[in-house]
Amino acid sequence: MTTRPVEILLVEDNPADVLLTQEAFEEADFPHHLSHARDGVDALNFLRRSEDHAGAPRPDVILMDLNMPRMTGLELLDVLKEDDELRSIPVIVLTTSRAESDIWRSYNLHANAYIPKPVSIAEFVEVIQSLENFWFRKVALPHPPRPS
Repeated sequence: MTTRPVEILLVEDNPADVLLTQEAFEEADFPHHLSHARDGVDALNFLRRSEDHAGAPRPDVILMDLNMPRMTGLELLDVLKEDDELRSIPVIVLTTSRAESDIWRSYNLHANAYIPKPVSIAEFVEVIQSLENFWFRKVALPHPPRPS
């Protein structure tokens, strides 16, 4: 049985966190493809396949920071969950913010999970591995309907 790779969109403006996430996923033992958007505006262009992202794949899941320039993660989440084409994509908030107001707002905007970024590299890799085990091995992710 051939399984297609899981399409993951990482929305993150911090280059160090992008590199760390990429390295953690390189160690992952499941078929996947990790794409990157540098902020909420870039993510919307990716998801809507506009500007530089004409051939972008539709992600199965979005990993998203909250604190980004141009369009914050909360603003992006609000847009995504109001969009009929994009709202079914699960969104996992992965952020440094531990503010109760950010946690509440994320879930009120229908985030599927909220994970504060760990401080150490080892803990960060552990979080990515737990995401792999749950979200990419156990959860049935929605796929867009095929055009008829």
